[in-house]
Amino acid sequence: MSAGISDVDRRTRGFKASLMCLRAAFIKELIQLRRDRITFAMMIMIPLLQLTLFGYAINTSPRHLPTAVLVQDDSAFARSFLAAMRATDYFDISTSAASEEELDRLILSGKVLFGVQIPAHFGRDLMRGERPALLVVADAADPTATGSAIAALQGLSTQVFSRELTGPAAHLAPRPLPYELRVHQRYNPAGETRLNIVPGLMGLILTLTMLIFTALSVTREIERGTMESLLAMPIRPVEIMLGKIAPYLMVGGVQMTIILVAARLLFGIPVIGSLWLLVGLTLLFILANLSIGYTFSTIAQNQLQAMQMSFFFFLPNILLSGFMFPFKGMPGWAQAVGEILPLTHYLRIVRGIMLKGATFFDLQTDVLALAVFTLFAMGVAVARFRQTLD
Repeated sequence: MSAGISDVDRRTRGFKASLMCLRAAFIKELIQLRRDRITFAMMIMIPLLQLTLFGYAINTSPRHLPTAVLVQDDSAFARSFLAAMRATDYFDISTSAASEEELDRLILSGKVLFGVQIPAHFGRDLMRGERPALLVVADAADPTATGSAIAALQGLSTQVFSRELTGPAAHLAPRPLPYELRVHQRYNPAGETRLNIVPGLMGLILTLTMLIFTALSVTREIERGTMESLLAMPIRPVEIMLGKIAPYLMVGGVQMTIILVAARLLFGIPVIGSLWLLVGLTLLFILANLSIGYTFSTIAQNQLQAMQMSFFFFLPNILLSGFMFPFKGMPGWAQAVGEILPLTHYLRIVRGIMLKGATFFDLQTDVLALAVFTLFAMGVAVARFRQTLD
């Protein structure tokens, strides 16, 4: 009997001891989590960031797309057609082109997604029953961004001119349409998604790999204890930074070559523009991401924190750059954030060169934004490294 009670008592004591050990481990982990403020902040901020971006910024059916017009006829019919386009909510007629060449440049540079040309004597020819042609040029490099707008445009009927086709012109009102609507989908007339996705994958892969490589560089040196010997050398912070990121710049060049070859051989993606221009601007993009990763490595206290910060930067890049979802479909504040990110500008560059044959002149705005971002990131990286030395 006493032996049985002793066994029960022993098991009770063991259970209480186990609870005490569990409580001690729980308290110790809370204290450690409180001390690791970066990890704790990431645990709170990443879900909030995902919720905000997916809930407010993502829109797979973009409206109010930038549109340029070349109006060569001042009739009521021309004004009614443009008003009908605005009424669909898909077109934001914000630019007026002076010539066909200017209209082509606006579409090639990506400043507008649609160009509408209303020819001279459109109203006169329509009244004569000659079925004049209206030309609508669409930048179909991203079929998701323009698909719904093109469908809405092709759905316009004779009701566009319901007020004008009355009285003597009433015989023009029944179908077929009294005009011909010609929609030219440039750069991707078949609407193939791979033509848009595969060039963008190069920017996505380079962003992820370059960030991780360099984000771990300084923290790895600190954890291994080799940073002290590096700091003992007569070398300046900027020289240390350039020396550490130069090998990864070469690695990024190899990755770029592999992706371009695979895109051509496996998916049939052409490079219509200058290959050397694409290579040069890709190296600039790689340098921008290496600088950001190096900055993270000077802030993080260990490799885990460096990985967390890299992911925190990578998430808005993939969602707000126009890679997964149409850039023009996002609200204004999301587009403003997206314009800060290097991947946004690089996607316009790589798609412009590979699919459109864009030149440096056509891409100068995005090139300038990418260069400014790179210089700023390198400056912050050097400044942060000086603080690390102190």
